[in-house]
Amino acid sequence: MQIRSQYVDTALKPYQTHIKWRDTMNYAAATGDDNPLYFDDGRPDGIIAPPMFSVAVTWPMVENLSQYLEIKDFPHEIMNFQVHYSEHLLFHRPIRPDDTLTVMGRIAAILPHRAGTHFVLRLEAVDREKKAVFTEHIGAMLRGVKCLDDGAGAEMLPRVPAAGDSLEPAWESSIKVAPLLPFIYDGCTNIVFPIHTSKKFARQVGLPGIILQGTATLALAARELINREAQGNSPHLEELYCRFTGMVIPGSTMKIIAYRGGSADPEGSIHFDVLNAEGKKAIRSGYAGFGR
Repeated sequence: MQIRSQYVDTALKPYQTHIKWRDTMNYAAATGDDNPLYFDDGRPDGIIAPPMFSVAVTWPMVENLSQYLEIKDFPHEIMNFQVHYSEHLLFHRPIRPDDTLTVMGRIAAILPHRAGTHFVLRLEAVDREKKAVFTEHIGAMLRGVKCLDDGAGAEMLPRVPAAGDSLEPAWESSIKVAPLLPFIYDGCTNIVFPIHTSKKFARQVGLPGIILQGTATLALAARELINREAQGNSPHLEELYCRFTGMVIPGSTMKIIAYRGGSADPEGSIHFDVLNAEGKKAIRSGYAGFGR
C-alpha cells in the first residue's frame, strides 16, 4: 500500500450537527466526570460540554472519511490500516447544548514515518455566527503504508513546547479503568470501533483483547488535569496535545504523571504522560495549556 502527499490541502465536505444536552452529559458521565459545569442545568449560565466532547462532534467525519473526501483517485483502502496516533485540540470557547456547529476540514499533512505514513486532518468547528469553537488536528498512523515522496504539510501543523530534559514531576494520579468502560464510552459517545467492544475482532487484528479507546484515555487525563490545574474550571483549558503510543487494558490501573519546569513553557502549561499497568506509555508527549 502506498500514498503520495499530493492530496495535502484537499478540502472535505462540511458537516453540521446540533448539540443536545443528553449528548454532552452522556460524554461527561462516560468518563466519570461529575463536574457541575457539565450537569447542573440550574446554573444561571446553564451547562457546557467537557472539552474532550469535541472528538465526539468530529467522529462522524473521521469514521466516514470517504464520504467527505471527494477525490476520485484517493486510495481509500489505505484508511483500513489506520490507528489513532496524534491529537491536538485548541478550544476557542466551550461547546453548549443547543449549539449548531458546522465542521469544515481538510487534509493537513501526509508525512513519511518509519511505521508507515502519518496522515493528519485539520477540522474546525464554527457556530451559527461563524465564530470558531474548536480546532482539531487528528493524526492517524497508516501502518505499513509507504509515503512515496518527502511528504507535505509538516510546517503547517501546530507546535507545542517540547518537554525537554529539565522537567520535574508535579503530581501523579492513578485511575482504575472499569472493565465495562469501553462499552460505556462507545454507547455514550457514538465513537464506535470494534477493537474496543469485540474481543473476537480485537484478537483477529493481533491485539490481546479489548483495549480502551485512545480518546477515552485522553479524556480521563484531561479530567484530572482540569481538576488539579484549573480547580475544575474547564473553560481555562485552551490547548491539549498528545501522542498515542500504547494500550490501556480494561480492568487495569493507569497512571497520569504531570511535569513542570520547561524553560520555554508558557505560564499555566503542564506536560504529562499516561502509563498503563505495565508501566509503558499509553500517552506520551502530552501537553496542556491553561489560560487564567
